[in-house]
Amino acid sequence: MGKGGEKGGESGEPEAKIRFYTWEEIQKHNLRTDKWLVIERKVYNVTQWADRHPGGSRVISHCAGEDATDAFQAFHINPTLVQKFLKPLLIGELAPGEPSQDRDKNSQLVEDFRTLRKTAEDMNLFRANPLFFSLYLGHIIAMEVLAWLMVLYFGTGWITTLILSCILTTSQAQAGWLQHDFGHLSVFKKSSWNHIVHKFVIGHLKGASANWWNHRHFQHHAKPNIFSKDPDVNMLHIFVLGDTQPVEYGKKKLKYLPYNHQHEYFFLSEYLPCTLHFPLNANLLLEKSSLKSRTGMLRDNYVDNMHLSLSVEKPLLVKRRKFLESHWFVWVTQMNHIPMEIDREKHRDWLSSQVAATCNIEQSFFNDWFTGHLNFQIEHHLFPTMPRHNFWKVKPLVKSLCAKYGVHYEEKPLGKAFVDIVG
Repeated sequence: MGKGGEKGGESGEPEAKIRFYTWEEIQKHNLRTDKWLVIERKVYNVTQWADRHPGGSRVISHCAGEDATDAFQAFHINPTLVQKFLKPLLIGELAPGEPSQDRDKNSQLVEDFRTLRKTAEDMNLFRANPLFFSLYLGHIIAMEVLAWLMVLYFGTGWITTLILSCILTTSQAQAGWLQHDFGHLSVFKKSSWNHIVHKFVIGHLKGASANWWNHRHFQHHAKPNIFSKDPDVNMLHIFVLGDTQPVEYGKKKLKYLPYNHQHEYFFLSEYLPCTLHFPLNANLLLEKSSLKSRTGMLRDNYVDNMHLSLSVEKPLLVKRRKFLESHWFVWVTQMNHIPMEIDREKHRDWLSSQVAATCNIEQSFFNDWFTGHLNFQIEHHLFPTMPRHNFWKVKPLVKSLCAKYGVHYEEKPLGKAFVDIVG
């Protein structure tokens, strides 16, 4: 039960009572109809606000009953502005005798990580280089224009079609990495500018829904590789992941597919127009989202028609491009997560939970470009709003902190990362 207190103002009149809460009580408010958060020792009731949360109701719900300070700082580029929305939701504070961290987390590790973040801010590592992102967008548009010019001058012969498939696959894959930057608010100082460009890149270059991406991807970042919270590992009936899920399925004798051969049917996408793994799941959710949004549907149709117009006589061009791009997307995005720990919620601190679910790929010019700098997956998950061209600068600080507390920091070659997915 919360405790009450009063503060006296300069006029001697009592101010509003401040209620104090224990962690035991706060942790009870983690239900769908009852959600409390703790941010910098202040307690907020976000039950009604969750449905209006710009990042989606689920991502804020995943942190209910916990200290959400690090998640709050990770996702918002202007905490002062967001505090205006939080102020009406404030219901009290942690009791004076309560620790700042819940569930016996290592308070010194948490404080050291926050100090590291402050150091990165002082180093201006959260400030984007406009030239970098301008050139990146430029090389994507150049490939799209080149594809149009090739059709205009060379027609739609087989050789041209093969070359177009490679060009469009590359441009679409790189557009995918670029929309990821804007979606994470890591380019402009103002959130609104990031949202506007994000909608352009993902909507008009990719043909996807910005809202769908935000609501899904931020859940992944808040609770990576956590069953029932990270949609990227919610692959039931197709794959069983991690160490615990196969055992649970085995005990229940749930046999939707021959899971003992899942490492083999993972590759069926090489022979089918529509992949059976992660892009299939994403495409189904995307279609569901588009049906709910007239704008999303029109946008998707517009982009599909734009690419179809390149291949009126060669409709297989679009299928081939999507086939190649889906593989590029799957192998890059999953090599950082699937081989790592996948389990149920363990309520760890921000650093430990993110590093346990992610791994890095060795740096090189090609790896940086090919993966959209997602080879720095650990740094990206710790600081999702940091511009990707600064990941290499903060990496030594992160490795040092992990070494100090014995947190395993994994980095591997690109080839081994691909092989480990099969393993």
